[in-house]
Amino acid sequence: MNKRIYLCLAHMSEAGLEQKYIQEAFDTNWVVPLGPNVNGFEKDLEEFCGENKRVVALSAGTAAVHLALIACGVKPGDEVIVQSFTFCASSHPITYLGATPIFVDSEKDSWNIDPELMEKAIKDRIAKTGKKPKAIVPVALYGMPYDIDRIMDIANRYDIPVIEDAAEGFGSRWKGQMLGTFGKYGVLSFNGNKMITTSGGGALITPNEDAWREIMMYATQYRESYPYYQHEKIGYNYRMSNICAGIGRGQMTVANDHINHHKHVFELYKELLKDVKGIEVHGNPDERYDSNFWLNTITIDPEIRIKGQENAYKTVVQGAVGGAAGVIHVADSATTDCQPNDNVEALRVYLDERGIEARPLWKPMHKQPVYKDAPAYVKGVSEELFKIGMCLPSGPYVSDDDVKYIVEKIKEAIN
Repeated sequence: MNKRIYLCLAHMSEAGLEQKYIQEAFDTNWVVPLGPNVNGFEKDLEEFCGENKRVVALSAGTAAVHLALIACGVKPGDEVIVQSFTFCASSHPITYLGATPIFVDSEKDSWNIDPELMEKAIKDRIAKTGKKPKAIVPVALYGMPYDIDRIMDIANRYDIPVIEDAAEGFGSRWKGQMLGTFGKYGVLSFNGNKMITTSGGGALITPNEDAWREIMMYATQYRESYPYYQHEKIGYNYRMSNICAGIGRGQMTVANDHINHHKHVFELYKELLKDVKGIEVHGNPDERYDSNFWLNTITIDPEIRIKGQENAYKTVVQGAVGGAAGVIHVADSATTDCQPNDNVEALRVYLDERGIEARPLWKPMHKQPVYKDAPAYVKGVSEELFKIGMCLPSGPYVSDDDVKYIVEKIKEAIN
């Protein structure tokens, strides 16, 4: 195989509607962070999500988390409950605001925030600080829904707002309802490797007109209604550009096709790997869960031996593994105190050398050096999954033949 198989490449509509909307933006000179494409994309998202929600299109999913936290009243010195098993965009905006992330471990079935441990954390923070956390941020890891029924039950009992980080869960559902529409706010991402893309960008799902209007103010630098610029609160330049939104409008015409393709790829991995001892494909725990399978993931038994395993972590990686990273700080050491097992790293390298992009799961935030002092309520689930897990190519450009090739190489790598 000559081509490289990537995890999840951006895939434009066959009709080229993205280009049509972009051209309209240029033709009408709407090349700023507002305009017909932004309005149209927001309406498309509102129809897609349902539940009578209003949506604000933003420059990034991280911006959406940031604004949701502000809208929930998070200030310096406050605490926010957040899933530890996630990408840093779930927790970094908490620190932007001078607040402290309180990390909570995952449950084994969904890999997402453990509701019982979450309640334990809430009780303990109240006992230790005399006040409850200001918000709860569950995350749809790799598209898998969280147990939102239990999360909302606990959140409502303690009167704590929920910000659903569904950045990876665009189109995923819980009991048939779209993720991001249960909590007070819902976060979406349209980064270049997500289910649909706007090149870069995100959106915040808001509960009603008043909340939508407040978020819109914060996203446009909180300019008051005077003929000159008057600012009574600190705002941000977070609106999506009309050009990026044009890509989004075209992408919405193939959104369901993309979701169905990812689900199809999951079924193919599941079938082709079912007889490979020690390799497990992570799927929906039961019928309540309906993952979009943004990235398909596997776990690898620690006893499995992989070709080249003796060389794992012998050399320092010079660049980022996966993603569209920019400048990377080269590490001093090839190892840390929390990393995937040698056989996982050996399989990643084996696949990489054969033109297949694979990468480890997210390293839990409570094990990140930058958060070494943050309180964490853990029981080892996310750390263990990080040691044994791997992400496999899943995007619209991944064909059935590609999946067969990937599985063939996984089998070939096993000693």
